[in-house]
Amino acid sequence: MSEKQSRPLLLVDGSSYLYRAFHVPNLQKLTNARGEPTGAVYGVTNMLRSLIREYRPQLMAVVFDARGETFRHALYPAYKANRPSMPEELAVQVEPLHAVVRALGLPLLQVKDVEADDVIGTLATLASGQGIDTVISTGDKDMAQLVNRHVSLVNTMSRTSLDSAGVEEKFGVTPAQIIDYLALMGDSSDNIPGVPRVGPKTAARWLTTHGSLDGVIAHAGDIKGKVGESLRAHLDLLPLSRQLDTIRCDLDLDTAPQDLQVQAPDTERLRGLYSELEFTRLLDELTASEDGVAADAAAGPVDAAVDYQTVVTQAALDDWLARLQQAGMFAFDTETTSLDYMAARIVGVSFAITAHEAAYVPLAHDYPGAPEQLNREAVLEKLRPLLENNELYKIGHNIKYDRNVLANHGIKLDGMAYDSMLESYVLASTAVRHDMDSVALKYLGHSTIKYADVAGKGAKQLSFNEVPLESAAPYAAEDADITLQLHQAMWPRLQAAPALQQIFTAIEMPLVTVLSDMERSGVMVDTAMLAQQSGELAARILEIEAEAHLEAGQPFNLGSPKQIQQLLFDKLQLPVLAKTPKGAPSTAESVLQELALDYPLPRLILGYRSLSKLKSTYTDKLP
Repeated sequence: MSEKQSRPLLLVDGSSYLYRAFHVPNLQKLTNARGEPTGAVYGVTNMLRSLIREYRPQLMAVVFDARGETFRHALYPAYKANRPSMPEELAVQVEPLHAVVRALGLPLLQVKDVEADDVIGTLATLASGQGIDTVISTGDKDMAQLVNRHVSLVNTMSRTSLDSAGVEEKFGVTPAQIIDYLALMGDSSDNIPGVPRVGPKTAARWLTTHGSLDGVIAHAGDIKGKVGESLRAHLDLLPLSRQLDTIRCDLDLDTAPQDLQVQAPDTERLRGLYSELEFTRLLDELTASEDGVAADAAAGPVDAAVDYQTVVTQAALDDWLARLQQAGMFAFDTETTSLDYMAARIVGVSFAITAHEAAYVPLAHDYPGAPEQLNREAVLEKLRPLLENNELYKIGHNIKYDRNVLANHGIKLDGMAYDSMLESYVLASTAVRHDMDSVALKYLGHSTIKYADVAGKGAKQLSFNEVPLESAAPYAAEDADITLQLHQAMWPRLQAAPALQQIFTAIEMPLVTVLSDMERSGVMVDTAMLAQQSGELAARILEIEAEAHLEAGQPFNLGSPKQIQQLLFDKLQLPVLAKTPKGAPSTAESVLQELALDYPLPRLILGYRSLSKLKSTYTDKLP
């Protein structure tokens, strides 16, 4: 086998990953300075770069659905009828993504009248016939029907791969049975009928017993209960469901697997695209490398290997204390029992001096079986001279919280030089949320360990002192490490904009101490004046409500997004500027602000929202 054939053909289901990246919460928040959404482009771009690093392919294609209906709509006009149209905030990212794919040197395919699945299925079948192994990168379960000894699936988002054995373990059926499995269950998102009441376990059990869909149909009379009745009532639709679920592998394509050669990236084009999209980390890496993406792809994973230490001995602590003293500046973070800084007690502390290296000192993990830890009060006393030294600079992310928590233990944090949350805010106040997860994704391209990953969610979520140390330590150490890396990434940008640097150093950082002291000491409130202003606001809110009802020609609830949506877009036929993820016209504040430039009713609704929020704030302060 030649070297070319020894590397698999890599086929990427671009449409699947586009939607999946769009629905990642942190990515949904990403925009450039012009407010244009960029998260889906960023997510798919990183997925492609990850694939290139891992597989170093010579044959590769990124396949997208073409616009318009396909042959499946001709078979069944109701096919995908339940799907809302592509959200506008996603639609505007399609062309930029295509441009990035081409600039990366990757073949991009779209074929009319068929879906991306069919193009991938045909290419994989052609490659298999030539002895070329194929890896299909997708999150779509339908693709499992393509798996054989030459074809496997990989999902870079869940970091899982499936060969034939993996398909059988996951679905309970073989790849050859996947089409029948899908036909029995149907698919509400694609509006494929299937058999009501039949889920994955029932479909797998029937196929294991009867071998195939034809076998299930032949024995339909033997299946008892309500599910048997449902099967018999829907037998006539099963052949259609099977046909709709079948990926075509016999298309007459203009492109053969050997034509899908990966080309050298167009670094100048990438530089322009990354600049326009404001992918700062990707742009920095591209600029720093003479060979652009080719060199980056050969360099290994984006996330460098980390050295995160758990400090549980006095010797290790003393070593870190000496290093912190000599460093002159370090990133610092606390892990606590509560988000309420007035009630929170320290569970552990973490430090970082250099990128990719950090330490976590656990002090109060108290779950059953927790390992022995250093004494909290003794460790904090050893830290006190460092933390209270105003000539030893500290970097934090929302460092005001850490200052308040330390105050609960009698320590006055000083030397607060940088706050990466505030650096993010000053650089681009509206481009991204300023929590660590969002800022790390924007400036470092790094997906952090989430609190829910280590502590769980909802009613069963653990307090940090209950989190096992083997999970807690990497999470806590990463907090300090990423805080340091964020400062290293953002501070040069602030320095390059003297006006912004001045805002940060002269206003934002000095306010940290002022606000922290106000939060702990409280402020005097003139309740009589607040009550008077609250009454005035209430009167004005009623006036605005009456004006809005008059303008609309009917009474309606100005606090109801659904009623506003029906009124603005159904009755008044105002232009739809954006849609929700479910495809409904959006009534978000940004949409109303744009409509308010031309129409009076959105202006009144915005005024009502603003004054209601202000009145609520006043009311909260009244005794």
